[in-house]
Amino acid sequence: MSGVTPAVVDRAASTRHAGRNTIHAGVVQHPRQPALEARALTKRYATGRGDCVAYSGVDLTVHRGELLCLLGASGCGKSSLLLTLAGLYPATAGEVRLDGRRVEGPDPRMSLIFQDACLLPWLDARHNVAFGLKFDQPSHGARRDLMERSDEALSRVGLKGFEARYPYQLSGGMAQRVALARALVRRPEILCMDEPFGALDAITRLEMQQLLRVLILEQSYTALLVTHDLDEAVLLADRVVLMGGTPSGIFKEWTIDIPHPREEYPKLVGEIRLEILRELAQVCADRRIRSTGGDALSQGKKRVTEGAR
Repeated sequence: MSGVTPAVVDRAASTRHAGRNTIHAGVVQHPRQPALEARALTKRYATGRGDCVAYSGVDLTVHRGELLCLLGASGCGKSSLLLTLAGLYPATAGEVRLDGRRVEGPDPRMSLIFQDACLLPWLDARHNVAFGLKFDQPSHGARRDLMERSDEALSRVGLKGFEARYPYQLSGGMAQRVALARALVRRPEILCMDEPFGALDAITRLEMQQLLRVLILEQSYTALLVTHDLDEAVLLADRVVLMGGTPSGIFKEWTIDIPHPREEYPKLVGEIRLEILRELAQVCADRRIRSTGGDALSQGKKRVTEGAR
């Protein structure tokens, strides 16, 4: 455990700014270049009862080579924020910049992975991956290169030998590997993932989490991962951003400097998990009180917070 302090929370290194708390595990931080930046980002939806605010006033910087996890309860706006950052949802206010240039729509330098693999049933795995590339009537040579790139991407996610399988012949985990290969084949700068492992069983989810971490470390991808799974966030992320409040925004954030594989550091992982769990419980209790009103729920808020200890 060279270079890692015995405790996750290095109080001397902790800082509080703009309502956020960043906790370091004692490993020296090296400055990294910003890849994706959001400034004063707000998203509202028009409904029959008036405007609904998905999130408001979000300032966020994702650094190159970082895996940042957006964590929060259902309905806190984390998926809406991810889709805005990816250029699929226009923001009501604020701006998003990729490498300093304003994002006005979908950008080929970003790939998106959803919880559903969204494979085309009439295409085999190889051609589903190739579908992630944009091409118009390529020459024979270009088609050959396309298939080689697809096979390479499938091999990287552990599906060598399954190139000719159709979606109905794949398990849920295998289908999600194809979806990951389809995102990687474009050689993106940033991977945007919206709960990509949420529908998988526990064992398959763990395998996919380990695969994702290896790919990010080997290829130096920048990644944004939306999840409501606290364990997934703590085991994978370089930085965890908790969303909450009314209207929703960035509530707190933690930098996690525990080496990988983190399963080898259960005490460190357990301590920072508990720290985040306390704050998540606080966010959920505050949300419940605001939505229902009344003083009676203040006692429920206290019990939830104490239960996280």
